[in-house]
Amino acid sequence: MLKSAKSKSVICLMGPTAAGKTDIAVELAQHIPCDIISVDSAMVYRGMDIGTAKPTAEILAIAPHQLIDIRDPSEPYSAADFCQDALPAIQLSLSKGRIPLLVGGTMLYFRALQQGLAALPSADMVLRQQIAEQALQMGWPALHAKLNELDPVSAERIHQNDAQRIQRALEVITLTNKPLTHLYASQGQVAHDYDFINIGLAPVERARLHQRIAERFSKMLKQGLIEEVEVLKRRADLNPDLPALRSVGYRQVWDYLSQLINFEEMQERGIIATRQLAKRQLTWLRHWQDIIWQDAETVEVRNILAILSNKAML
Repeated sequence: MLKSAKSKSVICLMGPTAAGKTDIAVELAQHIPCDIISVDSAMVYRGMDIGTAKPTAEILAIAPHQLIDIRDPSEPYSAADFCQDALPAIQLSLSKGRIPLLVGGTMLYFRALQQGLAALPSADMVLRQQIAEQALQMGWPALHAKLNELDPVSAERIHQNDAQRIQRALEVITLTNKPLTHLYASQGQVAHDYDFINIGLAPVERARLHQRIAERFSKMLKQGLIEEVEVLKRRADLNPDLPALRSVGYRQVWDYLSQLINFEEMQERGIIATRQLAKRQLTWLRHWQDIIWQDAETVEVRNILAILSNKAML
């Protein structure tokens, strides 16, 4: 049972993609009275199931997940939107004497929830176009090198080919004369006092994570990822520059269906993009305070239960 002394406790099960977070969460839900809340920027989108590794209908029947299938792929979804959705879900769970179990790999959402949102400037389309033109001339790796000079901490978290995030970071620096790192450090206090129990799940050996990623992407293709993207591609209101379609796997399959790359290139690029995502997620986690690490290869639910017991939650 959830102890009243810790009625503000929230479990955060976080880690890189393909670490097995969903499996652990579903099994954990069979042992303790918890409500699973997804922390995933891609699972929020309807019609994007295979490529996001969204839990199946059978799994959801056993362990319902909140905050999945809540947006159309044509609609944006931000960290602020996530907080607006997650906080009421957390409070409702606690009010019922249950444990909120937040599970996912979108570290920006976890940070926004736990530390608050930074006051960032709105998008400047003229400036964005200027940065995009620079990228055409110099390449995104060159702009990443420029970002590294201006904000090395942000540059470490952003891959040199991640055009969207490089563009946004340089945009913010130009508009505010301050790096993203500074703005996040000075962000406001959160308006809640939850006790977050942060549990990090990842294989100790990086090679094993890479193997998991390759195996999972191949499985997604066999399960019908190409057909899933074909359905999205037929929609006139969707294009590959939308945030939803920039999700790893989807952009590569979209390019394949557009005959820009062949099947082998698509598969290779999809795996590489997923590895890069996992690297960024791990970089976020290495800077996280008060995280309890668990090896994804050996972790069992009893390990998580022992952690919660030590935290006087059970």
